[in-house]
Amino acid sequence: MTIQIYVGTNSKYNEGSIAGAWLDLEKFSDKEDFLSACLELHKDEADPELMFQDFEGFPERFYSEGGISEALFDWLALGDDERELLSAYIECTGDESATLDDAQDNFQGKHDNDEDFAQQLLEDCGSLPSDLPSYIHIDWERTARDIMFDYTEYDGFYFRN
Repeated sequence: MTIQIYVGTNSKYNEGSIAGAWLDLEKFSDKEDFLSACLELHKDEADPELMFQDFEGFPERFYSEGGISEALFDWLALGDDERELLSAYIECTGDESATLDDAQDNFQGKHDNDEDFAQQLLEDCGSLPSDLPSYIHIDWERTARDIMFDYTEYDGFYFRN
């Protein structure tokens, strides 16, 4: 999906027009470069008041009609996997100001379900003997429920609380 925003102006909108254009944000090195392109697009106005009328391909937290967040260009500099990780972390924590470092520090892996996560976690920390006899039954659903008090999950991404 293209990461883009539709840029018009308040003046045109107030006159009943949505004349503007979709701009591909990945083509700009930073916010200043992007804003220069917006002003060039609307050079038919003496002092255009930019209006960002629609967006796609990036999280809504970076968007408003009156402007875009500086953090959007930090997010654009990330790779696809890093964007996915950070977005999952923000969904889990609700912390809109979270950074990639925060997400990476608390990331515990990607798993299909809580039971798989709990089993992997216990194996990794050495709490589960590698030669566990086959007749011993572990209730992974209950174990996962207990462990998940200290962890959170979004779309298969697991993070320490």
